Amino acid sequence: MKAYPIYKNKFQFPAILLFIILFICACSSTKLIEDNQAIVKKVEIDSIPGKYKEEALNYIQKDIRPASRLGINVGLYNIFYTLFKIKSVGKPAPLLDSTLVEISRNQIEKFLISKGYFMAKVKSEVLIKKQRAQVDFKAITGPAFRIAKVNYSIPDSAVRKVYMDGKFRFSHLHENMQYDDDSLAYEREQVYQVMKEHGYYDFSRPYVRFTVDSAFRNSTTHVVMYIDDPDSTKHKQYKIGETNIVIAPTTEGFPDSIKLNERIFRGIRYTDLSKRFRRNPVVRYDFIKMGETYDISKENLTYDRLYELNVFKNVKIEYVKAKDSAKLQPVIQLTPQKRMSNRVEGELPFNAGTVGFTLSNTYVNNNIFRGAERFEFQIKGGLQSRIGQGSLFNDIYQRDFSLSTSLAVPRLMVPFDIPLMGKNGMPYTIFSTSYVYSLQKDLFVRRVFLNSLTYQWVETKSKLHSFTPLNFEYRFGGLLIDSNAVEGQQLYKDYRYNITLLARKDITLGMKYAYTLNGNKLLLPGNSFVYFRGNIDIAGNGLGAANKLFGSKHNPAAGDYASILGLPYNQYVRPEVDIRWYKNLGLDRQFVARINGGVGYAYGNSTAIPFEKLFFAGGASGVRAWQARTLGPGNYNRGDRLTTEEARSTLYGIDQLGQMHIEANLEYRWRLLDNFFGSKLNGAAFLDAGNVWNISSGNTQPETYFDFKNLGNQIGVGTGLGLRYDLQYFIFRFDVGLKLRDPQFDPSDQWVIGKLFNGSKDFKRDYELKNSPDGYHFFQYNFGIGLPF
Repeated sequence: MKAYPIYKNKFQFPAILLFIILFICACSSTKLIEDNQAIVKKVEIDSIPGKYKEEALNYIQKDIRPASRLGINVGLYNIFYTLFKIKSVGKPAPLLDSTLVEISRNQIEKFLISKGYFMAKVKSEVLIKKQRAQVDFKAITGPAFRIAKVNYSIPDSAVRKVYMDGKFRFSHLHENMQYDDDSLAYEREQVYQVMKEHGYYDFSRPYVRFTVDSAFRNSTTHVVMYIDDPDSTKHKQYKIGETNIVIAPTTEGFPDSIKLNERIFRGIRYTDLSKRFRRNPVVRYDFIKMGETYDISKENLTYDRLYELNVFKNVKIEYVKAKDSAKLQPVIQLTPQKRMSNRVEGELPFNAGTVGFTLSNTYVNNNIFRGAERFEFQIKGGLQSRIGQGSLFNDIYQRDFSLSTSLAVPRLMVPFDIPLMGKNGMPYTIFSTSYVYSLQKDLFVRRVFLNSLTYQWVETKSKLHSFTPLNFEYRFGGLLIDSNAVEGQQLYKDYRYNITLLARKDITLGMKYAYTLNGNKLLLPGNSFVYFRGNIDIAGNGLGAANKLFGSKHNPAAGDYASILGLPYNQYVRPEVDIRWYKNLGLDRQFVARINGGVGYAYGNSTAIPFEKLFFAGGASGVRAWQARTLGPGNYNRGDRLTTEEARSTLYGIDQLGQMHIEANLEYRWRLLDNFFGSKLNGAAFLDAGNVWNISSGNTQPETYFDFKNLGNQIGVGTGLGLRYDLQYFIFRFDVGLKLRDPQFDPSDQWVIGKLFNGSKDFKRDYELKNSPDGYHFFQYNFGIGLPF
């Protein structure tokens, strides 16, 4: 018996030592360069005003920028190159190049001059020691010049009026400001934009130029802005004439010759060579109207909305000038995209203790009724199994199956006139219906029909509204618990609240509303902003009012419910909020703070909210140190409440739900590798906290109820690290969560992080004896696609 440890120890130490030596050699960048070369380890810029320092660093040539202290680009590049001669992981160490140093010095100097330091001079100095170089750029900025006077030279009176009337809305150019080239460039761009919005189709940026005279005392300058006229003429304003909208016959594009429709209606000649699109759904989002002044913003709006219809792969807008008048005749050419698609997707949900798979097939038709309607039909099924009970899928405890279909129409279908909603985003009317089947071994079988009508519209680019005036849900299920057995009777007695919800047959008739702020900024890197999403789900109020109107009296507390179609109806309110603060820290670094909370409260004809409306804690987007549905509620401990292994297996994922939840997250994100097999690899460090609680009467476990005085002892806390493999189109995410504080234990024993380093083996053994088949996992592994928030 002693031979194996000796054999193991004999090779373990040399193996570890070999790895350490290899790692040090690979990470030693100077081993991979010539004797006459040096690696840039440090670059500094001195004597530059603080607000410009970070921007000035961008003018240092990338090939001589030192590696980030938090990054591992160089180390991994050296390891992979040393071992496998692979160059697609990380980046090589930056080599000193005097030419690049001089280019950087010159660029920094020009940058300072562009910011108003007209007398700026920058010197460079290089220090080399043991093939490691430090590059210092020292700036003598001189005084910052300010603009003492701004003059305008605009000979065309009409152009001058347009500019002067509008410049208060956009101009960054004014007297007494510090001179800045960027302000002049911004002004030129805004002049171009405002001219294009007021009919000046032929206007171009070179018509706008500036002269700067800095030969004045007291470090001041005079700026003159010119808007030149075309040669020997004035700028011409155009109006919109007849519009031609032409749709190509196939996805391949247009043939050499086409025959246009002879009919013109409301200034638009609509020609559909494909015979696949009705006129109104397409013409509705043409904002270039006959008789109006040419406006480039309406042209861009038309581009955006026609693309958002998601039925055209190419949109092209050109103009034909009328010979006898100042009119533009738009020609909008549309190339259809593939109409139908079918997508098969699979997932492998894996957590400590469980494994499963989900398989789905989604059919999509983007133009089912010739009006750019998006029709989806999905079939989805999955299994979930416990690990460690024999073969991989020997203990399948959950089966799920669903059918769902939806139809999204690109307009608001309402029985009254409303202004066209499309200037900030595409509005939709969405009809959806689905059937969900769920079976949990030895516990329940449940079926739910869901039907809804939803309106979505964009108030501004940052404000999205979603209103569901009709939400109809029909639930029916049955229990698989053996009510004749003592075990089954005890389970029903102790968990009557949740089990009753599983067996309940009822109807929900209500409405929903959701408001999202800055959702459009989530996919834009480098921004600092606050994200907000609030939603509320209300049900049963209309039916409750009708019952009172007709004098119907019932006593839900005694099991006497008012009903519709022979089934009791639910009456509840369920608000939820998600608030996040995204802070850009520069250089591919970001900090995110988030708080998410919700509560479900039943009243009137209900004593409990529907089972599907309950909250859970943990999971890949919550408190990541816990598997989903294994944290809480409150101080709940399964081993104390469920005294048999069979009971703990039967109620897995059911007994740890609540009517209220609060979660908070802090996450720091940074770039690990700029090049990881052709894509970017980011890192994350996070701290999560939260739980779920019960608030409605009927539960027999007092420790599961929300108690503000005891809130500190009811919060689960976890931390961890993560990797994000960014493929641009989507992100693969892997997080490792570590439990710090676990509220299921007594307050003195909740900081379980101490057990990890002192007595973890005994702690886990004792826990499993009490909680089998549940084991205690300090670490939780989460795989996912996309960011957690």
